[in-house]
Amino acid sequence: MIPESGLSSGRPLFCFEKKLFRILFRLSFVYMQPGFLPKVFYFRERMRIAINTRSLLSSKMEGFGWYTYEVCRRLVKMHPGHTFVFFFDRPYDPKFVFGENVIPVVLKPQARHPVLFYLWFEFAVSRALRKYKADLFFSPDGYVSLKTKVPQLATIHDINFEHFPQDIPFQARKYLRYFFPKFAWKAAKILTVSEYSKQDICQTYGIDTGKVRAIWNGVSDAYEPLDESRCLTVRNEYTAGNQYFIFVGSLHPRKNVQRLLQAFEQYKSKNPKGWDLVIVGESMWKNNSKLQISSETKKYVHFTGHLSLESLTRVMAAASCLVFVPYFEGFGIPLVEAMKCGVPVISGNLTSLPEVVGEAGLLVDPYNVNEIAAAMENMASDEELRVELSAKALERSKLFSWDKTAEAVWEEILLAMNAE
Repeated sequence: MIPESGLSSGRPLFCFEKKLFRILFRLSFVYMQPGFLPKVFYFRERMRIAINTRSLLSSKMEGFGWYTYEVCRRLVKMHPGHTFVFFFDRPYDPKFVFGENVIPVVLKPQARHPVLFYLWFEFAVSRALRKYKADLFFSPDGYVSLKTKVPQLATIHDINFEHFPQDIPFQARKYLRYFFPKFAWKAAKILTVSEYSKQDICQTYGIDTGKVRAIWNGVSDAYEPLDESRCLTVRNEYTAGNQYFIFVGSLHPRKNVQRLLQAFEQYKSKNPKGWDLVIVGESMWKNNSKLQISSETKKYVHFTGHLSLESLTRVMAAASCLVFVPYFEGFGIPLVEAMKCGVPVISGNLTSLPEVVGEAGLLVDPYNVNEIAAAMENMASDEELRVELSAKALERSKLFSWDKTAEAVWEEILLAMNAE
């Protein structure tokens, strides 16, 4: 446990002092543009940064959880001279305490319902920020406390609920659409995961573009290509040895899995001996409608449910093609995971997805089942195309790094602390 004493008090550093230049250079928390110098900055030699880590769940890590894990693990290791206070909403796995400079705190109640979201952020979090004398609160899932005066940095991944509210249960929809505009205005700085999401947030909520920074997600080093013998082992385990398309993601309406299944059924009707389809993921909301699939096609579709990271990396790398065609997406991490494995991708052509894929995949209209099916048939029948796209995927995957993401998050943490 880290002692709570020993923090130096904040003090002003004036721009003409030599020490300021050394601090700015070492920490890189100001972009030194020609003709620009800050008049005054406040800096703590040992800062206390509180972080919302309620998405770190050892039994089930989803998108927010992996973002929190990859970024926070690096922040703790990269900045051992500062203290990080992790706010959990339930008993935590010790593996998420990434260093001796972490203070893990469990705040009640468990925030898994809109009413409980409100109680957790507006009462439990605001009290804890005072108790632990936090200099800043970083929220990797975008939720902030409206009551606190502590500077806050929020990562708002996307605002799909503003555009497709019908895809979300009533209570969650009302909460998200009421509070997220307030969160966006309350936060000192906002991070997001794509240029598309940045423009969407700024235009929808009337936020100045200078307040929002787009930082791409990274990709875990656990993803890597598999040789043919290991691919065959995985295929024997999941699809009786057949090659397969893969989809990875929550079974949420906007992920467009129903149209994917319709396209796969169309593909199989023309190619009875063609590839299978593996679907990795679980329903995000309890009242999601069940997917419709014919009995004839069903025997070629394999639902795995949630997979551990070790299993997911194997299943992804052994796939012959990722088909990922949501009609709304803030980033699309499965695309980058597939590319890191050298797996060719078929991607939707809307929102952020073209930005992530670039020229390393086939882009299709997610609303056009015929177009998705044609791309699947094209991919399965053209080995030369697969080899070309695999090489492009491996090259493009080098652009996505969690180290770069964490470095950029740290820059924004320091800027948020000094935002007016």
